[in-house]
Amino acid sequence: QATSLLGAAVRSLSTSSPHEHPEHGRLVYKGNLAKAVLGVKFFSYSTSIFNLFMMPYIMLKTGIGFESLLAQAAFYGLIGFFTFVTPVTLHILTKGYVIRLYYKDEVDTYTAITYSAILAEKATVFHREDVKIPDITKMFTTFYAKTKSMLVNPVLFPNPQDFHHLMGYDKSLYFNLEEEEEEADGR
Repeated sequence: QATSLLGAAVRSLSTSSPHEHPEHGRLVYKGNLAKAVLGVKFFSYSTSIFNLFMMPYIMLKTGIGFESLLAQAAFYGLIGFFTFVTPVTLHILTKGYVIRLYYKDEVDTYTAITYSAILAEKATVFHREDVKIPDITKMFTTFYAKTKSMLVNPVLFPNPQDFHHLMGYDKSLYFNLEEEEEEADGR
């Protein structure tokens, strides 16, 4: 029994993780802020739900319903801001954060796993040709997959070639020098 427990312990401590997903392909990226994003969104949602349930109790106990109109507006505005605006803002800022990115070599497709508004994992499948790099660097966007903004950290790709292929940096650049000279002469 001791050897079977030791074998189970060794198997559970092994660092080999499943890098292949049967549906999505090979894992090429794993975001290091996935748990933090999920935790912050969950905390924000839970405090909003708590506020909604506690609002009638607070109104009854404090008598805020009988005070001036200005005090009521300020109170409802403050509670409304933290109840509704904060979770929506957090979702807008983090909806494109890629927690895992898979690549299927046979069909040259990527599958980006992100969190949806209800904290479920959502898969977005796109081809390399669908990737557009923004002309101007944006704060929460590394690239666009079709029309959806995606945020990845290039440093977290175990193989830098995967990032280069995703962004199209591995394509050879072809310059036609004759066309460039004709354009220069025309000016």
